[in-house]
Amino acid sequence: MRGKAWKFGNNIDTDLIIPARYLNTHDPVELARHCMEDADPNWIKKTGKGDFIVGGDNFGCGSSREHAPIAIKAAGVSAVIARSFARIFYRNAINIGLPILESAKAAEEIKEGDQIEVELASGTIRDLTTGKSYQAQPFPEFMQKIIDAGGLIGYLKAKTA
Repeated sequence: MRGKAWKFGNNIDTDLIIPARYLNTHDPVELARHCMEDADPNWIKKTGKGDFIVGGDNFGCGSSREHAPIAIKAAGVSAVIARSFARIFYRNAINIGLPILESAKAAEEIKEGDQIEVELASGTIRDLTTGKSYQAQPFPEFMQKIIDAGGLIGYLKAKTA
């Protein structure tokens, strides 16, 4: 996966990812239109398919809504890289097939606008702008299969077929 980095800070909660005023829909396309708008009102107009969100500590804290990772994935984000994730966001992201990677050094050093490349199988993050590489913990095989299937529902359907 390759794309541009969009940098956000610490404690980006689910209300910043998808404001509560838009939770009256489950339509991923509609959720994507409002993704990150309370953190950066113009972000959805600037981001491109395949780009990455880079966050700090406790990314996805707040309520347990699945709308937050759905909005990010529907916005075309390849993966979220952060220093750490709120536990419920982590599980919700895996459940809907949104790759997330924890790497304190990458989260600290990658700058907004840097071109980055991620290899999920190895957990390797490369900043193509600076030439630096970072290591995140790769997913265990069963979690990678869930992500590859587009989420837990796709995984279970394939497993029972």
